[in-house]
Amino acid sequence: MFGYVVAAKDGLSEAEFRRYRACYCGLCHRLKEKYGPVSRMTLNYDMTFLILLLSSLYEPEEQAGERRCAAHPGKPQPFWQNEITDYAADMNVALTYYKLLDDWRDEGDRFKQGTAALLKKAYEQVRETRPAQCAAIEEELDALSALEKANDPVPDRAAACFGRLMAAVFRFRDDRWTPAVQETAFALGELIYLEDACVDMEKDAKRGRYNPLLALWGECRPLAECEPLLLMTAARCAEAFDRLPLVQDAAILKNILYSGVWTRYHQARVRQEQGKTAAGEA
Repeated sequence: MFGYVVAAKDGLSEAEFRRYRACYCGLCHRLKEKYGPVSRMTLNYDMTFLILLLSSLYEPEEQAGERRCAAHPGKPQPFWQNEITDYAADMNVALTYYKLLDDWRDEGDRFKQGTAALLKKAYEQVRETRPAQCAAIEEELDALSALEKANDPVPDRAAACFGRLMAAVFRFRDDRWTPAVQETAFALGELIYLEDACVDMEKDAKRGRYNPLLALWGECRPLAECEPLLLMTAARCAEAFDRLPLVQDAAILKNILYSGVWTRYHQARVRQEQGKTAAGEA
């Protein structure tokens, strides 16, 4: 379920996209600094949203610069970091570690088992410093696994597991803004889970894997029929997000929540509808 919380590049100005990329690069550098080169395999844009959101809310001091890396050896790339980058690096490692273990259990994928083993030392460091978040991630993934084994037909129950997981990941501090941050993260987690269920519906049906929408309907349905459910969840996320006093990077954050987060769903829907059109013309 990684790869949904991304920006829609076409909706960002050049300066906004540079800022967004520099945040991502800062997270990549911090992962290597804290947990070694192997941790960079956990890197994804989802945690960039966490950094931008919490940095906009709390405005910690930033350190910026330019640096070459393996991905960009020829030209130094701008980056920026702050204390929330550290936190996001921890969460990135924890989420990826558990996702690899979960995939290994579900699919018997030895490669993912081996990759998890490479990350185990880094994860153990995270668990020492972030025990509450790691415990919540483990608890909710275990609850989700139980629903999957029971072929639970209520999508809201499975989505709520991932919502609570995301709320725990976004709990950087406890203060007056924590409820709105947690509500935003909870609804975002539900949206990610339900989008993933929509996008993977046909694949899961072919492989005989659990999907809450298949358990509910008993068959694949067009992605267009899923949209009302997704829109309701996205509206709750936007309502909580709008209560936060965000100024810095607000345009990037809104781009991600209102546009970017829909990218994979819309791509899958276009492919599906084009495939049906082509089949009808054949």
